[in-house]
Amino acid sequence: MTSTASAPATTRPAAASRLDQVLDRIAAGGRDKVSAFTRLYPDAARAAALASDRRRAEGAGLGPLDGRILSVKDLFDIAGETTAAGSAVLRDQPPAAADAPVIARLKQAGAVIVGKTVMTEFAFSAVGLNPHDGNVDNPRAPGRVAGGSSTGAVVSVVDGTSDIAIGSDTGGSLRIPAALSGAVGFKPTAGRVPTSGAFSLSSTLDVVGAIAGNVADCALADAVLAGESAYGLAPVPAAAVRLVVPRGRLFADTEPVVAEAFETALSRLRAAGMTIAEGGLEAELDRLAEIDAIGAFTAIELAATLRERGVGSLDRVDPKTRARIEAGAGKAAPDYVRMVRLRERLVGDVAAGMAAGTVFVLPTVPVTAPPIAEVLDDTAFHRVNGLVLRNPRVANLFDCPAISLPMATGGLPAGLMLMGRRGSDRSLLAIAAAVEAALAR
Repeated sequence: MTSTASAPATTRPAAASRLDQVLDRIAAGGRDKVSAFTRLYPDAARAAALASDRRRAEGAGLGPLDGRILSVKDLFDIAGETTAAGSAVLRDQPPAAADAPVIARLKQAGAVIVGKTVMTEFAFSAVGLNPHDGNVDNPRAPGRVAGGSSTGAVVSVVDGTSDIAIGSDTGGSLRIPAALSGAVGFKPTAGRVPTSGAFSLSSTLDVVGAIAGNVADCALADAVLAGESAYGLAPVPAAAVRLVVPRGRLFADTEPVVAEAFETALSRLRAAGMTIAEGGLEAELDRLAEIDAIGAFTAIELAATLRERGVGSLDRVDPKTRARIEAGAGKAAPDYVRMVRLRERLVGDVAAGMAAGTVFVLPTVPVTAPPIAEVLDDTAFHRVNGLVLRNPRVANLFDCPAISLPMATGGLPAGLMLMGRRGSDRSLLAIAAAVEAALAR
């Protein structure tokens, strides 16, 4: 890999000036609009921006993230403050003793962290609602959901109040808001980026990644988060890209506008010289369904996390979330152990069965963003939540890296998801950059 992931620092405006514009934009959001941010760090951010500008003037920059403005999801520890993770029941927890490792890496790379962003409670929803902090509008379609659980993250990117947003992805929480709100969201292979110091929804499935306006910025953030020093991506010629479409149940109930956008995207990729093959994942999905029939890692492991933190009452938890936590708390230990073992075998078999360079392509989610008013009802909420999770969660259960790219629809945003072999994170990002370029023609 090269070390040229984004525009050279000399071509960007001064970080302090850009930060002032961002803070003004946030302040101008208005009292009638729920903010994407739960907390701002104007003083610390301004100090970081001024330090970055000094380094640039001296020719001693820390790399391509130096001076870039970032938001971070409200589940990462920052020393001296309580990590609320979108929930009222955690607001009286002790403050964090230290920054989460990913926060420390971002600061060491010169990032200007402007604030923490709204998320769904405990990161346990893909729709993007939060009764404690408020429901944030889709940045491209006011009155509709933005997606979750990294809800404010995608809003901050699309609204221009951060260059890159750092979030988590347990079943699609970076890729779903990216798809519904028109951005790029990248989920790495588990273990690539440290998750310590981040509130844990599922210790089995949680990963940390980024939402940005383009693949290059996601790749830059991924390298810094993973502790790597090489930021760039080797160019991939279109003729070298081979994508596999896994037709079957992951295409069921797809909204016509999403289906049309997907087929149009495939046509453009073929026209660019990429190979598109038909394939399937039905046998692997049968095995995933066997795990689902026993229980959900998220519900079981979240119940354990809350118990470890001394949360004895769920009275202040959103009822939509509470019911699932209580179901997880009631699971028997032998059932959980069986789930772990089944999943371990599935992950190994999927990795062994995917040839090097294999990339699956499918709609990130089968629908566009519904109106917020339509998903306030419990029945509608659970239906939509399950539907938008269906496709992206496969990558988490299979432990595959995956990325969502915007697809042109002529209306509400939709996403195209690429899923690669376990551990192929950087090559997947390089292929995604080639796909992004082909779709932009």
